[in-house]
Amino acid sequence: MRHVLDSYAMISYLQREKGFETVKQALEKAVQKGVKALMTMVNWGEVYYIIKREEGADTAEAMAEIIDTLPVELLPADRELTRQAAFLKADKKMSYADCFAAAAAIMNKATLITGDKEFREVEKEVKIEWI
Repeated sequence: MRHVLDSYAMISYLQREKGFETVKQALEKAVQKGVKALMTMVNWGEVYYIIKREEGADTAEAMAEIIDTLPVELLPADRELTRQAAFLKADKKMSYADCFAAAAAIMNKATLITGDKEFREVEKEVKIEWI
C-alpha cells in the first residue's frame, strides 16, 4: 500500500513533531518496497509557506532541499488531480489544499497519513492513517 503525505505529515516529519515516527516508518517501507510515498505539489507549497512564515525563507529552502532527498514523488496538479480535488471541495468542509491530498489518495488507492482533523470529512472515501 502506497502512502500520500499531506502537509501536516511532512511538517511533523521534518520538525520531529508528534507523529513523525509514523511518517518515518512509511518512508522506510516505501524504500524497502522500491516505491515512493506521494505528495502533491500543492501540499509541498503548503509546507513551504508554513515553514517560511514560521521560521523564515532560509529554513523553508533548507526543508525543501531535505524533501528532495526523501523517497517522495511530487505529483503535479494536473487536470485530473485538480478535477478530483475540486469535486471534493464542492461538497466537503476542507481546505482546497487538503482536497488535493485526499484526491491523490483516492486516485492512487493509497493511504493518507495526516493528523489534520479536517480529513474526517473524507474518512468514507479515503483510508487514513492518523498521527
